[in-house]
Order: sequence, then structure tokens, then C-alpha cells
Amino acid sequence: MQSYDVAADGLRGLNATLQAQKQETNQTRWEVVNPKGSHAIAVGLDAPIDVTVKGSTGYYCAGMNKQATVRVEGSVGPGVAENMMSGTVIVDGDASQYAGATGHGGLLVIKGNASSRCGISMKGIDIVVHGNIGHMSAFMAQAGNLVVCGDAGDALGDSLYEAKLFVRGSVKSLGADCIEKEMRPEHLETLGDLLSRAGSDARAEDFRRYGSARELYNFDIDNAAAY
Repeated sequence: MQSYDVAADGLRGLNATLQAQKQETNQTRWEVVNPKGSHAIAVGLDAPIDVTVKGSTGYYCAGMNKQATVRVEGSVGPGVAENMMSGTVIVDGDASQYAGATGHGGLLVIKGNASSRCGISMKGIDIVVHGNIGHMSAFMAQAGNLVVCGDAGDALGDSLYEAKLFVRGSVKSLGADCIEKEMRPEHLETLGDLLSRAGSDARAEDFRRYGSARELYNFDIDNAAAY
């Protein structure tokens, strides 16, 4: 286990050290202490390493992640796992706005609640939130899966493309072009696998699925008010 003290040695040094790890590294486990809410912790990683942050972080924690597993033993600010490509990011606490924004791949797990715009413009990432999510989540979400074990706020899936949304609790309102859809066996299988990987004991059968009605793919003057 390698340990890095942010308060003593600085954030720039932390990221430079972690980003220097390559595919063949033997320094595979890292512990980051005294993060003190610093921004952009563990960003741009591209190696199969395991990083545990012992405390809460600021914005853009684990952004642009590839391959690495990053666990935050606390809560995170806006934009956790933003533009993530692969790997796993786990937040033991809550997440602020636009968690997983524009993510292309990998798995983001939030053990607490997520704020507004969770999964905005997601492009293939899988996001599992054990608690609730805020308004405008999955806005313009293009691909991937957003799983919510709690409730969803206003305008869920507004202007959605082909991402799949699964919600166990209530949905305050659906956004433009987002509708409830049939939960077929293949969706139950996908959802069950995601819940298992995210450490949730929720039952896939208790969720409802939402997706795009595909009415906004091409401009239609009759739908002008919805754009």
C-alpha cells in the first residue's frame, strides 16, 4: 500500500504520481489521506490501480478515469467521474451536481444521494445511485444505464436518446420525450448485474424502466414547443 498525504505534499504531486503509473506498475494500491475537500483529486488516471481517498473531495474527483478503481470514503463535489472512460468509481457518501457527466464507460457507484443533472449527456457509462437523484438527471443521455434505488426529481430523462433509466422509487416528473417502457427479461438481467456489481441488495423486479419516445430525433414543427 502506497500512501500520499495531500496536506503535506500537495495536490499537483498527487496527480502527477498517480498519472505516472502505467500498465505494468507494481504499485497497484494507493491511499490518499488529508484530501480536505481538494478539487480534481485522482484525475486522468490510466492504469489498473486501486486508489482510496480517505475523506471528502471537491469538484471533478476521478474525472477522465481509465482502468483505475477510485473509492472516496466521504462525499464528493460537482462532476465526479466526469468524462470517465473505464474502470470503477465508488462514492461512499453523497455526490453533488452532474455526477458522471459525459461518461463514456466504466461504473460509477454512489452509495448516498446524487444532486441535479446526474448522468447528464452520458455516453455509455453505467451509474448506480443507492439513494435519490435530483432534477434534470440524464438530460440528453445518449447511451449507458442510470440506476436509481430511491426517487428521481423533476424532468428525468429530458431530451433523452438511447440511455436506459431504471428507478425503484417515485419520479416527480418526466422530461420532454421520456416515457415509461416495458421491463423485458434482458433489462432485468442487465439491471440485476449492475445492482450486484454496485453492492446493492435491491431487487431488479422492483424497478421501472424509462427511455426515449424518439419523437425529438428529427425536427418537427408540431413538436416545436418541446425543443
